[in-house]
Amino acid sequence: MAILFSFFTFLLLSLSPPQRTLAGDQSCRPTCGSLKLKYPFGSGCGCGSPRFHPYVTCEPTSNQLTLTTHTGSYPITSISYATSTLTITPPYMSTCNSMQQSPNLGLDWTSPFQLGPSTFLLLSCPSPTCSLAINGSPVCDSSSSHLCDSIYTCPSVTGLVLPMFPPSNSCCVYSPANFNSKGELDLRSLKCEGYTSIVSLQDYPTDPNQWQYGVLLKYEKGAFDSYDIDNKCNACEESGGVCGYAPPGNSFICACDIGYNTTTQCRVWMSPGTADALHARTGIAKPRQFLLFIGEYAKVICLSA
Repeated sequence: MAILFSFFTFLLLSLSPPQRTLAGDQSCRPTCGSLKLKYPFGSGCGCGSPRFHPYVTCEPTSNQLTLTTHTGSYPITSISYATSTLTITPPYMSTCNSMQQSPNLGLDWTSPFQLGPSTFLLLSCPSPTCSLAINGSPVCDSSSSHLCDSIYTCPSVTGLVLPMFPPSNSCCVYSPANFNSKGELDLRSLKCEGYTSIVSLQDYPTDPNQWQYGVLLKYEKGAFDSYDIDNKCNACEESGGVCGYAPPGNSFICACDIGYNTTTQCRVWMSPGTADALHARTGIAKPRQFLLFIGEYAKVICLSA
């Protein structure tokens, strides 16, 4: 019996962490706005994977998940954990409802993100667009010029100082798209005023009002996100925790909703035999199982049969 409770005490001490995840005693959150946050994404420093912060953060005032690169900050509107992709909506990107001049769009080479299979339309470019090139290679796909014909029917083309129904050869369908050596879509060097990016035509190839706009990005896990970390993270999330890391060493932690973190998960199920022994030692009403929570004070909570 003494050996049992020595082990029990060791378990409590070993799982009780010395610090919280975030400065200011904030905690990692499982959501940001309407988006569910799962590893490797996190709500701030110490949450998710250290490779994804500070590129991706949850803005505290707007509760908006945001990707920040050297060219700007972009709202993240969706995440697919199954395909390891996300969609951003650059604030100065054109759509059928709003066309405007756009700054360059780029990604940091050191970030875990790459451009996905989005279809870019470069708007209000010098004619003929067949001469447009990036790194010496032509970029316009003439076989998809019908997309230019469709987008140029939108009344908002006047926002690019274009007449209604402008010549479609001032629009360039850039797909598959890529960035230049600086990791950017350099509109200034192309002399185009704006762009839009299409994630899906939504079964309406000629109706730009029905298209899904956004820039699709792929993300990759790195050395920190090993098989071992994935296993720990799965156990953490299944126990109701949020995966994170502890600076400065960036060791894996599991952030629990009671405010503290463990090295594995938020709760540990005891076997019925161990629960019976603890019941005999403490006199707590006998449950079918015990559920151990690690928090500011180590507590044993009984679950009734």
